[in-house]
Amino acid sequence: MKKPGLSTAQIWNMSMGFLGIQFGFALQNANASRILQNFGADVEHLSWFWLAAPVTGLIVQPIIGHYSDRTWNRMGRRKPYFLAGAILASIALCLMPNSGALASFIPPMFVGAGMLMIMDASINISMEPFRALVGDMLPTEQRTQGFSV
Repeated sequence: MKKPGLSTAQIWNMSMGFLGIQFGFALQNANASRILQNFGADVEHLSWFWLAAPVTGLIVQPIIGHYSDRTWNRMGRRKPYFLAGAILASIALCLMPNSGALASFIPPMFVGAGMLMIMDASINISMEPFRALVGDMLPTEQRTQGFSV
């Protein structure tokens, strides 16, 4: 069965979720270093904390990709991951700057690095199914346009 073609407006609409994901990554990149400095990280050692995000992505993305390919429920195939990732990322973006209260129970550096990892994992939960959505929705002739948007 051949997939129906989408208009340019429909392809742009389908790709709007990526805009939100990019806002989340931008907020993380812009503010995490300062938040980690407030927890006591030295400027010279901030690069070690930034390794937490890519390592988290290396772990989370294949797992989410595997499960989102095999999920079918009343919400559809990819939508549960969009929703769960968006909710978790919103919570993580609110908790990270306010996680100083946890620092009385856990060493502050673990709190900062842990919140950075949780935030990155939450964003990755939404991002990975969006990549697969382009392949799911578009016929072969339009995939290049869909991925470029």
